[in-house]
Amino acid sequence: MKTRANSKKSVWKIILEVIAWIVVIFATIITLSVFSSQANGGVANIFGKIPVTIQSDSMAPTFKAGDLIIDKKVTDIKQLKEGDVITFWTIIQGKRVLNTHRIVNINNDGSYITRGDANSKEDDVRVLPLDIVGQYTGQKISGMGSVIDFLRSPTGFLIFVVLPLLIFFIYQVYRFVVIIISMKKPKLSAADEEEIKRKAIEEYIKSQEQQDSVSNQP
Repeated sequence: MKTRANSKKSVWKIILEVIAWIVVIFATIITLSVFSSQANGGVANIFGKIPVTIQSDSMAPTFKAGDLIIDKKVTDIKQLKEGDVITFWTIIQGKRVLNTHRIVNINNDGSYITRGDANSKEDDVRVLPLDIVGQYTGQKISGMGSVIDFLRSPTGFLIFVVLPLLIFFIYQVYRFVVIIISMKKPKLSAADEEEIKRKAIEEYIKSQEQQDSVSNQP
């Protein structure tokens, strides 16, 4: 019974360890995304991949608001062609924002005319090569963009990144202390363990004999 109970404890311990590491990896990715975004003017770049949160339905049904798409860095601007979907900096309602639309025409001066798949007319502002952030790879995760935006916010970052990492750190310190304490405890030799068992058995037999003698008295 003890062996089976210990086995269950070991399984649960392994499961908790795996969950803890998954949380740490996830928190680390979000942290890298946040710091990478801050270092690159608001655009994250993680191992060559550029995650972009879609803010409107202008590209529906290709992707919609709240989706997370994955771009790649454009190494050769001349390879872009009509039909490619690109993410670029533009001006919308007086603000400089990221936008992701499809190239519908390439001007002679090297600028690009873009349009959202759900829009009936081209964008008013042409896209210059220096404005291009990345090219859509065709990879997307529906709804994940809204989640990432929340995790990047101060509240989301605190709850789902800082606190899990803090708890994980405290747990690892606790484990380290337990290991140190266990190492300092003197280990009994096999002979000592046998001697302890022998004395325990002798004490038990002696107590049983005393109980029998008491019960047999008239």
